[in-house]
Amino acid sequence: MALGTPHWRRLREIWRSAGWPCQDLVEVELLAAGLLERLSEGPRERLRVTDAGIQALAATLDRNRQARDAHEQLVGRVALELQRGGRVVWRGLSLRAGLPGEAAPPAEAGTLIDAAAPVPAARPRWVNAMPDVFSLRHTTVPDYLDVAVHEIKVSRADLLGELRRPAKSQAYLALSSQCWFVLKAGIAEPQEVPPEFGVLLAHAQHLELARPAPRRPHQPDFATWMALARHACEAPPQDDAQGRLGEPAPGAPPEDR
Repeated sequence: MALGTPHWRRLREIWRSAGWPCQDLVEVELLAAGLLERLSEGPRERLRVTDAGIQALAATLDRNRQARDAHEQLVGRVALELQRGGRVVWRGLSLRAGLPGEAAPPAEAGTLIDAAAPVPAARPRWVNAMPDVFSLRHTTVPDYLDVAVHEIKVSRADLLGELRRPAKSQAYLALSSQCWFVLKAGIAEPQEVPPEFGVLLAHAQHLELARPAPRRPHQPDFATWMALARHACEAPPQDDAQGRLGEPAPGAPPEDR
């Protein structure tokens, strides 16, 4: 029996609670799999996670931890490559993006309408977004900022979940001049990603350009600048000084060695 996200979520909820049953099909499947057991307490019945359920929860926790570690490692690789390209980089930002809202509903039949009155504009719909990597060029010319968002995906399930929530991806587009999906090589084909996004494929030793990201004019709004000011950017990379030729001169200060 294949168990999905609702099963693991329910199993964790029962582990953390007193285990009062909901008596739905999710619990039926967990009971049939031997991950839950029923306990009778007088007229009431309670559920308890079995030893097999505890082992399954531990295995799920380990898989999730490994996925998070792989995700954070790739986020670090992308951030470092952007810094080496002369960009200022942020990780873990929480930004607010305004998306086009719905127009006002039409007036009911029989309602008098003033033809000279202005048509109310659609209110923007605000969406919170947390891009994996947010960067801009190190420049003092606003038109050259070239704000970019890189969203990192190391599993196919994570990518498909993102594509099923278009509001999140649209928020990234609203916050940037160019937006990229960085995919672990092998989890998806570039054509599976909408054409508004560029695609980079992450191999073991390098990042492959699969499709460039379309560029659009964009200037960060005041709320974005305030978020950048409150959140420290990534520290500059401490790369080895390979460009230095020869050994330091005798008697040179320690910082030159």
